[in-house]
Amino acid sequence: MRYSGIGGQAVMEGVLMKNKNRYAVAVRKPDHEIEVMTKEYKGIVPGEIWQKIPLVRGVLSFIDSLVLGMSTLMYSASFFEDEDESEKEKQKDSPEKMKAKENAMMGGTVALSVILAIAIFMILPYYLSVFCSRFIASDMIVAVLEGILRLAIFIGYIVVISKMKEIQRVFMYHGAEHKCINCIEHGMELNVENVRRSSKEHKRCGTSFLFFVLFVSIIVCFFITVESPVLRVVLRIALIPLIAGISYEMIRLAGNSDNPVVELLSKPGLALQNLTTKEPEDDMIEVAIKAVEEVFDWKEYLRENFGADVR
Repeated sequence: MRYSGIGGQAVMEGVLMKNKNRYAVAVRKPDHEIEVMTKEYKGIVPGEIWQKIPLVRGVLSFIDSLVLGMSTLMYSASFFEDEDESEKEKQKDSPEKMKAKENAMMGGTVALSVILAIAIFMILPYYLSVFCSRFIASDMIVAVLEGILRLAIFIGYIVVISKMKEIQRVFMYHGAEHKCINCIEHGMELNVENVRRSSKEHKRCGTSFLFFVLFVSIIVCFFITVESPVLRVVLRIALIPLIAGISYEMIRLAGNSDNPVVELLSKPGLALQNLTTKEPEDDMIEVAIKAVEEVFDWKEYLRENFGADVR
């Protein structure tokens, strides 16, 4: 498999595809037409120099994914708002006020999402393990238990939300996104039939990244041995950027290597993708293809990397 450099995310009834500083969001509207928006995004910290610094680039990439993902999710959701309410809002506020409201809402939502994620997946497992330490004498076993609890909470969270109808469709679009990238990176022409035959799992997926975050956090937190419970919590939060940075380097390596050890490390994340990706319908694949073609010349890629004769 040859690395293409494109990545994506699923949004409400659509797909985001990104290639370098350019991204496209394709959405299947209620009238069944496909709307495509293409824009430039240079990141919260512009400049390519940051993308060359290990660990730092991982933290910035994670933040960029949150910001861009939330922004495009709100864009896709706007097609499914109540038309009467939406029209009233537009009449009440100027475009500048509407933009300011959207930015404030997006910033607040991103901040709240990060806080909740830290509380649920970092702090809650710690306090649960502290409670269990009353019955367990070994600090090492308690530390391992904290890691197991963190993984269990994460998997349980995915299982619960996957039962929601709207999320199931998002996971289907997530599968369409992966299938399009796999189709290209395995040298096949980008069409519905070839995409349908491609795998819905991909080593550079955000689900795999989150697994690496949990895996690395278990190892890092294992070495936090300070006595103060408050300081233990503070250190867990303070080390999140380091954990995210290491995890990014791991998934970056996984996406560019066929080394057997790397392949083995990738398997748990790929297994988790069975929960976060579902087989898409053909009309979903069409949406994902539209998003790819707005930001990536897949024909030129196939000619250069596979010697394909495509027109």
